[in-house]
Amino acid sequence: MTSNNWVNHQTYLEKTFHFNSFLKAIEFMNDASKEIEILNHHPEWSNVYNKVHVVLRTHDAGNRITDLDYRLAEVLDKVFEKLEHPR
Repeated sequence: MTSNNWVNHQTYLEKTFHFNSFLKAIEFMNDASKEIEILNHHPEWSNVYNKVHVVLRTHDAGNRITDLDYRLAEVLDKVFEKLEHPR
C-alpha cells in the first residue's frame, strides 16, 4: 500500500475517493483534469454518484506502475484535500 490509502496491486495503483455529493465528485474530476493535462498522464477513472474510482498505471511502459503514477497519485490527493479542506 502507498500513502493516503492508495492500494498497490503490483501492476497498478487504486483508490476510491468519497465525497458528500455528486457535484463535489464532479468538481474533483474537473479540478484534477487541469493537473492531469499538465502531467500528460491520464488515469482510468469512473464516477458513480459521490465516488470517484481511480486506477493508475503506465500503458506506455507495459501496463506497470512508474514514477508518473506515484506523481499523479500525489496530485490527486492534493486536489482532494484542497476541495475537502479549503483554506
